[in-house]
Amino acid sequence: MIDHLPKAILLDLDDTILADSESARYSWQTVSEQFAPRIGCTPDELLATIREYAHWYWSDPERHHRGRLDLNTSRREIVAAALPRMGIDNPSLAAEIAQAHHDLRDATVKPFDGAIDVLRSFRDRGLRLALITNGNGDLQRQKIERFGLATFFDCILIEGEFGMGKPDERVYRHALDQLNVTPSEAWMVGDNLEFDVAAPQRLGIYSIWVDVTGNGLPASSAVRPDRIIRTLSELLLRT
Repeated sequence: MIDHLPKAILLDLDDTILADSESARYSWQTVSEQFAPRIGCTPDELLATIREYAHWYWSDPERHHRGRLDLNTSRREIVAAALPRMGIDNPSLAAEIAQAHHDLRDATVKPFDGAIDVLRSFRDRGLRLALITNGNGDLQRQKIERFGLATFFDCILIEGEFGMGKPDERVYRHALDQLNVTPSEAWMVGDNLEFDVAAPQRLGIYSIWVDVTGNGLPASSAVRPDRIIRTLSELLLRT
């Protein structure tokens, strides 16, 4: 176990610093309760159908790449595909549901408890920090500005702004260059086993997986993180 902090840390944003999945679950549940009476089903039935199609949509790497760069469109497509299973063919209603989810999710997302304090502690200790996040440039930048995150980072790479995203190795290499460190002098921290662990490990970066659900590594996963944590605060416990 590494018992000291490195020169630099590369950090993911969603489900690492911000409680994105928690916000998404709350939003879909609330929206399902709101729209189920109009569809003529229970909230649980609507929620289960949307989740089924969301899982299908995001399981394909190409759809995932396209969808995360245009979340409004991808969410409309998911709901529009789900509603016919419930006997509803209404693109306008699908768009209304997707927009309601988008607005509520955006309004309720927030940093994990203690996450901002950890970033502040890293800066106080003189660490060089890079934020590496996939997704639409405008949406991700809005979250960064909303929570005042830019002040903590020496380098911010957003897929929609940079022109490429994780797991393209050029993204990690660019961050290392910007921080003026070698792979062995940096950590990568994030919740995605491929993007935040396997890919940076191939470059020689010590990679820490944030087990945001607390369920542990999937049984089918061949990825082996160098360390597993539940929250960023744990990184300060072994310094």
